[in-house]
Parts: sequence; C-alpha cells; structure tokens
Amino acid sequence: MSNQKVRVLVNGYGVIGKRIADAMTVQDDMELAGVVDVVSDWRIMIAVEKGYPIFASNAESAAQMRASGIPLAGTLADVLGKVDVVADATPKKVASANFEKYKSIGVKSIFQGGEKHSLTGHSFVAQANYETAIGRNSTRVVSCNTTSIVRTLGALKNAGLLKKARGVLIRRATDPWESDQGGVMNTVVPEKSIPSHQGPDAQTVMPDLDVMTIAVVAAHTTSHLHSWSVEMTRPATKDEVLTAFRAAPRIAFLRMSEGVIALNSTLEMMSDLGRPRGDMWEVGLWEDVLTVTGSELFYNYQVYNQAIVVPETIDAIRALTGIEKDGAASITKTDAALGLVREFLTH
Repeated sequence: MSNQKVRVLVNGYGVIGKRIADAMTVQDDMELAGVVDVVSDWRIMIAVEKGYPIFASNAESAAQMRASGIPLAGTLADVLGKVDVVADATPKKVASANFEKYKSIGVKSIFQGGEKHSLTGHSFVAQANYETAIGRNSTRVVSCNTTSIVRTLGALKNAGLLKKARGVLIRRATDPWESDQGGVMNTVVPEKSIPSHQGPDAQTVMPDLDVMTIAVVAAHTTSHLHSWSVEMTRPATKDEVLTAFRAAPRIAFLRMSEGVIALNSTLEMMSDLGRPRGDMWEVGLWEDVLTVTGSELFYNYQVYNQAIVVPETIDAIRALTGIEKDGAASITKTDAALGLVREFLTH
C-alpha cells in the first residue's frame, strides 16, 4: 500500500456529503481536497468554519457565492483534474450528469443510492462485494435501507442460515432538516408497487438473494424501521442467529429492556454518547425482540438514513483506488477511525 494519501473531492455538501467530508478527515490514508456546492447559505458556511476548501459547481453559482462572502478556491472544473476520486452526493439527476464529466477527465467517482445501478454498472456494500470494486472507475453506494438489508441478510447468508426473506419497511417521511418543506402528516402511505425498490436493489449487490420488500411512508422524520420475517435453511436457536449477526460488521444491538423502546430513544442515546450529529452508522438491531420459531426468524431494526452509508463510501474510496485490497481490513480501519461499535452500551 502506498504511503501517499488519496485526494478526494466531495461534490454536494448536503446531508450525506457533509458527513462524508468529516469522515474523510479522520482517515489517515485520505486527504479532503475540498467540497463543491451551489448554495451560499449557512450550510456551506459551516464548511468554511471547518476550514474546508470550497469550490463552486459552476460559474453562475461561483458569482452568487462570492457575492455572499464565501471564500472560493475555484470551481469544480478547476479542481477535477487534481483529485483521485470524487464522492458525489449531489441531488438525483444532477449526479448522473456529473458522471460524464468525471469520466471524460479520468477521475474515479462514487455515487449514492438515489442513482440507478445502470449509471455505474456496479453497486457497493463493503462487507458483500468490496473485492469486485477494486480498481474500478466508478461505483454506487446503495441507499440507506438497501445497505441495511445487505448487512443483515448477508450476515445470515454467510452463516448458512438464509433461505428467503420478506421485509416491511416503515420509512421516514423526509429528512429532518427539510421537515418544514412538507412531508406526510397524520397518515401512512403505502408505496404503490411491491416489491419496493430496496429488495431488487439489494440483488444488484447480492444477485442470489431471495428477498421481497414492502414499504410504507409514515409521518415521522426520525429514521427508518424494518420488520423482517426470514425463512432459514434449517431450525436454529436464537443464540445461533445472534452469533451470525455478531460476526458481521456494522450491526449493533439495541435492547428494550434497557429502555431503548423506539426510534427516538435510539437517537437520544446516540446524542448522549457524543456521536457527531447524533449519528448512528450501524444497523441498530433489537436483540431482545428477535424471535426464532423452528426455522422461522423475526426481527426489527433501525436505519439512521443520514449516516449509515458514510462508512461504506469511505470503503468504496479505498476499493476504487486500490490502496487497500482487503475489504475486511478497510472496514476495520474505517470503523476504528469513525468509532463504530458492536455494543452501544457496555456494562
């Protein structure tokens, strides 16, 4: 492995982008070359406060940003040729247009789950298919919900326990910071197609997964809840199942017996633990709710949509650039730097 740091540009300093930028600054093999955006309000001003180099997406946004007093280091065009990888966290459709820019310059690129698998031809979850991303020019880190599906079902599959899985996803209505702009109120909205997109999306990472998902959108902003019914390959004990989950990275346990009884309980706990922004990068799985009946398994877990894909993006940077060929080693390195745990409470 080279001792030279990989230079990474974050394009889009929103919910995901700002977290990727922060996560990159604590990795000893990466250097944040800067962040790119079009806004000139408090969001990008936070990046200025942090000392990140700021680039405007285009000449029009550059003029607006300079007029607002944002100290610019240049535009996206100025910096693209000077970086190894772009972590693109721009809104849907913007990212797909950016893909051609990156490709023409020869810079590697990582996209988020709002884009289609066909954009890059490769979808990524570190524990499942890290090796297939090594040396590629681009990949797509799948969505928050799909990431959680691959983490948990992948754990069961690796233990030889997974036959087929059926999941119900209760989705948050909108990101918390946009809750003033609209969203579901006082109702629950079933998604109009079954399967919801997360099941087929998980199959872009693990093609032989027998999975079906149904999703509803509920009137809350505090992350997602999954309820899973799994048919296992054989009768098993609860301890066997828990051992399978413990063997996988980025799954940590919640317990109702400790008072963690709802989505808001978990978020309060993350904040009290001193997590940056109160983030939970792990899948939060309720250990004492998990039930096994013969070869049937039932469990619930929480997905903190604003943060779960951040460690995956860091691993994707290592895979594309080839600075770490061992997926497990990259996961360990990322998790240690960010502070991921297997148990939120140790007592």
